[in-house]
Amino acid sequence: MIRVLVLIVLAGFAAVSVGQHEGHVPRPAEPADPHAHQAPVAESPAIPRPTDADRAAAFPDLGGMSAQAHMAAGPRWRVLVDRLEWQDADEGDALAWDLEGWFGGDFDRLWLRTEGEREQGDTRRADLQLFYGHAYARWWELVAGVRHDIGSGPSRDWMAVGVQGRAPYMVDVEATAYLGGAGRTALRLEAASDLRLTSRLVLQPQLELDLYGEDDPETRIGSGLSLAEAGLRLRYEIRRELAPYLGVTWQRRFGDTADLARAAGEGDSDTRLVAGLRVWF
Repeated sequence: MIRVLVLIVLAGFAAVSVGQHEGHVPRPAEPADPHAHQAPVAESPAIPRPTDADRAAAFPDLGGMSAQAHMAAGPRWRVLVDRLEWQDADEGDALAWDLEGWFGGDFDRLWLRTEGEREQGDTRRADLQLFYGHAYARWWELVAGVRHDIGSGPSRDWMAVGVQGRAPYMVDVEATAYLGGAGRTALRLEAASDLRLTSRLVLQPQLELDLYGEDDPETRIGSGLSLAEAGLRLRYEIRRELAPYLGVTWQRRFGDTADLARAAGEGDSDTRLVAGLRVWF
């Protein structure tokens, strides 16, 4: 009996041993502790603040001026002879000019303008204007001052107020209202733009309109739209400051001004070839 029990026990151990080698699936390993063997994270060093030497190396002085230094540099000036030209007028050769200059700073300036024309040795029309200008927005300036006219008939004096600046698409604009003696009023509108065709060739279209509030027969000026002048000039910049040009202009008198011109033996329109020089300094 004892021998039988021993044989049964030995057979059981043999069966368990065979099962472990043939069909036993090992248990999955326990997940490792994520913090058990993790190396400590080194703290990143603090970013140092830039020093004056660092700023000087990043932004070297290129010889220019800062905005503060530019504003504190004191008064400056500039003169622009926009047009000094010979014109082929119907009555003969003519000399025409349009120039301006200013003196002052970035916000407040004194302006001097003059334009006119001479034909056959006589000054047909000319004016001299002196303004004080104050910048009220970027590219825009309010102006106020006086204007003195000479030419055909007696001279005239005016008080003036207006605005000038640069409109979108790089159009330079001047709009000035005038009040003269005996209740005379006038308005002048000017617009011009520089269209750069190449690095040296520039095409300049220009338009000027003169309007008056009432007739002034002594100076052959009628009320309403009195004179319109349009021009197209092509200049070649030898330097930016020096540029000869060729072009064409068209002048037209309107309304009572045209009637007064015809009564004086003059035409009411004129197309002219022009050649001149543009200079600034």
